[in-house]
Parts: sequence; structure tokens; C-alpha cells
Amino acid sequence: MTPPAVVAVLPARFASTRLPGKPLLADTGKPLIQHTWEAVRRATTLSAIVIATDDERIAEAARGFGAEVAMTSPDHPSGSDRVAEVASLAAYRDAEILVNVQGDEPEIEPEALDRLVERLAAGAPAQAPGHEHLATLARPFRPEEADDFASPHAVKVVFDDAGRALYFSRSAIPTGTDPVGAHLHVGVYAWRRDALLAFSSAAPTALEQRERLEQLRALEMGMTIGVVVVDDSALGIDTPSDYARFVQRMNATTPRGNA
Repeated sequence: MTPPAVVAVLPARFASTRLPGKPLLADTGKPLIQHTWEAVRRATTLSAIVIATDDERIAEAARGFGAEVAMTSPDHPSGSDRVAEVASLAAYRDAEILVNVQGDEPEIEPEALDRLVERLAAGAPAQAPGHEHLATLARPFRPEEADDFASPHAVKVVFDDAGRALYFSRSAIPTGTDPVGAHLHVGVYAWRRDALLAFSSAAPTALEQRERLEQLRALEMGMTIGVVVVDDSALGIDTPSDYARFVQRMNATTPRGNA
């Protein structure tokens, strides 16, 4: 069987409420977006990687470290909508699976991306029983992560015995204060092309807007989301303190001259 054409798209925008200019922060010696791009490049199932942005400063930096860039509209309500614009471009119309990796996931495990693609590629054909429209990642909360479990910055997911998402929330689900048995959602998605285009053509839904979580639009549209559970994954970079901890980790493992 011929492997499907798989394109990873890294949406990156300059405007950020909690951390303006996030993709270009470079206290490690490299822009944050470059760290993410380099991690994604280590996955083995990808045919191409493209950084999708609406900001020429990000585009210039990305081209500077050798990345492929697609300039996209500034009006997209979500990262997946930006990925859908890339899917519609002539250069990427053969892509059967599109992987949305937010540009603020510098510590994403390439093996996790490969598992995500493999789950979707091996799934049932469109409209068949067991068909999954997209797949995403999650990891178990650790006992010491009660504060993260309670935080609205850490998105939680619950799923059924077949590993299909039931709901995502910024609130603590399942309810309570004990993080053991709960799962942190890792905001990476592998989309079937037709599902992504259908998603992007629909208006944002009520739950999506209330929780500020784009994946709820897919659930409200009746789409099935497969969940791949990984052993570990760092939180994405959402706040100045997240970035400061990431810089500390990088400085502890990478000599400054090699950054």
C-alpha cells in the first residue's frame, strides 16, 4: 500500500493575548517556532512541513532557518482554519492527511506525531463504521499535577473505551481535584482532508466559543475524534512562565554555543 501524502502545518501568529510575539521569542538562541519545526522534522511519516503565518516577521525568520512558508489570512478563528487554507493551496492539494502542530509545541515528540498519523492512516475508509475524521494526542496527568489539572490553561479530555473523544474542557474533567485518572489534551491534530475542509467551512459553534476550544466544533458537527495516549508530553508554551521554564530546560541540556 502506498503511504498517504502527509503534510504537517505549523500555524504561527504574532498576536497572542498572554505572550505577544511568541513564535519569535529567542532566549535560547533560536526562535520558538524553529524549535517546534526542528522537533517535527524528526517524525518519519511526513511528506512535507510548512509554517503557516499571517505575519511577515515570522515568515522571514522561518525562511531564514530553511522552513517552507505559506502566507495565510489574518482572519482565521482557529489554527485548524489556518491549516485548512494551506490544504486549499495548489502546492498541497494532494495531501490526504494534514497534521496541525501549533508553533508553540517545541517539545513535541516526533514518535507521537508518527503514532497519530499511523492511527488515522490505518483507520476505516470514509463513512465506514469506525471511521475517524481526525485524531489527537493526550497523556495522563501525574499525581503532582493537581495545579495543572485545575488550571484553565491545561485542556482536559475524556474518551471512551475505543479511544474516541467524548468531550474536551478547560474545567477539571472528570470532576474533582485529584488528577490521577484524568488526561491532559495535547493540542496536535491529524485531519483527513475532507473532514478538515468541512470543519473550516462551518461557523464556530456554541461550545467552541464558550470553552474557547476549536475541537468542540468538530464534536458538535458529529465528527469522531480518535485519541492517541502517549506516556509523556510537555505542556505547550502559553504564558511567560511556561516560556521561562522551557528556556531553563533548554539551557540545562544544550550548551549555549550550540543553541
